[in-house]
Amino acid sequence: MPIVVLILTGIVALAIASSFWFWPPAILATAAVFVLALMALRDRFQTRHSLRRNFPLFARGRWMMEAIRPFVRQYFIESDIDGAPINRMFRSIVYQRAKEEMDSVPFGTRVDVYRSGYEWIGHSLAAIPVGKVEPLRVKVGGPDCRQPYRASILNISAMSYGALSPNAVLALNRGACKGGFAHNTGEGGISPYHMREGGDLIWQIGTGYFGCRDHAGRFCPDTFRANAARESVRMIEIKLSQGAKPGHGGILPAAKNTPEIAAIRDVPVGVEVESPPTHSAFDSPLGLMAFIARLRELSGGKPVGFKLCIGRRSEFVALCKAMLESGTTPDFITVDGGEGGTGAAPLEYTNSVGMPLRDALAFVDDCLTGFGLRSSVTVIASGKILTGFHLVKNLALGADLCNSARGMMLALGCVQSLVCNSNHCPTGVATQNPRLQRGLVVSDKGDRVASYHARTLRATAELIASAGLCHTLELNRTHIHRRIDQHAIRRYDEIFPYMPYGALLQQPLPPEFALYMEEADVDHFLPRQCLTRTRTGTGTEGVVERI
Repeated sequence: MPIVVLILTGIVALAIASSFWFWPPAILATAAVFVLALMALRDRFQTRHSLRRNFPLFARGRWMMEAIRPFVRQYFIESDIDGAPINRMFRSIVYQRAKEEMDSVPFGTRVDVYRSGYEWIGHSLAAIPVGKVEPLRVKVGGPDCRQPYRASILNISAMSYGALSPNAVLALNRGACKGGFAHNTGEGGISPYHMREGGDLIWQIGTGYFGCRDHAGRFCPDTFRANAARESVRMIEIKLSQGAKPGHGGILPAAKNTPEIAAIRDVPVGVEVESPPTHSAFDSPLGLMAFIARLRELSGGKPVGFKLCIGRRSEFVALCKAMLESGTTPDFITVDGGEGGTGAAPLEYTNSVGMPLRDALAFVDDCLTGFGLRSSVTVIASGKILTGFHLVKNLALGADLCNSARGMMLALGCVQSLVCNSNHCPTGVATQNPRLQRGLVVSDKGDRVASYHARTLRATAELIASAGLCHTLELNRTHIHRRIDQHAIRRYDEIFPYMPYGALLQQPLPPEFALYMEEADVDHFLPRQCLTRTRTGTGTEGVVERI
């Protein structure tokens, strides 16, 4: 086969060259054939790709088709309800609301309402005009907080400068300022781009303590105090884990550690910087509570909380035990679902680590309720939240507020090209390439972010007004229905039964929590012993075994 290709290439080249006297441009065609012949020779003798070695030149078509496959599929093949991680129907509604275009749908739903998993809100015959809905804001700040913050029910989830371009961060913050909602900095620290437009900030502190670290990478109270005192910093969030890659650290390569990044993250220039998988400032649930109290004092009483993706349930139970024992509670807890997004993560972590948001949110709400702590802690939901109904169902399940990252990225102009980890983002959102960044115009995209937020909140207000409610705080699990199969429908309160207030403080314990309560240890995140319930004989009663 290779010899045949070379012979045919030579014959074609000679034929084209001989026509030069009659058609002068033939010399260009000859050069092109010559280049193709060299590529075929290179393919024939390289040793890395079997297809190219056996089928020189022609096999390159495979890589060409693979390169354009995602775009062909997105623009020509997928339907409105196809596409991952965000389908076209939801992408379109974000674009329409961001651009202030018509966002109504003609001719009825395109969703199969009889499929398993279909969900809806139960409206009321006592529906109220949307004008009677109160401002959709919630106070964040527990009994020890001296500077509570009234937050919008929808805010920008954590995305660091570095993962996002300077223009993207500027536009997000401009939208937050215009729309009156909060912008989470991500664990990369507070950059100048977070400050320039004047939007409210949630300062996230990760395991690298960027912006509040000493030269050894440990927490530094002095730099923390200085940054926390900024007027725009309204809340402080300790990142324990995130949904897309819980329990996974990160490394900033030396080549990417520019003078600007180094100044923002408070690290030396040009060195590799590690974000460990765990914190060095504390190593136990009680240690975390002491750290929360310390940050609250250093910040002058601003709301301090933590973000986590639920892994082993007994570990969150241990956190609740530590709250009671220490007398310190976080002002808020951000629950990130395992479906959460990120610019780059290992496939195994993205697909197979972390509890999905719906289950995690119900569990956290039940735990706090069972320990009698729910009234002191604001719960924030994060994970694939794009529309008013996404807000409503998470708020009904147990959240007080919601955060969105990918919704805000789409409002910026993201087209889901799925190249966030390559520095080649075509819309300038997730890239540090100056040529691509210039395509994102801050003034225009900032207004779009604000518009998307405002119109999504308007849709949320209309939904709860249809249910006869004046505020999202009145939502509960009885309002949302889910089709279990072709014959059964269940309300959320039937799927996720409510925990009686204080039920985990008295005997007998709810059976589903008994093992978690015994495993949970306030002095260690990991349980000292892993427990399981096994059956004995042919009876139904079980015994607890230690593994």
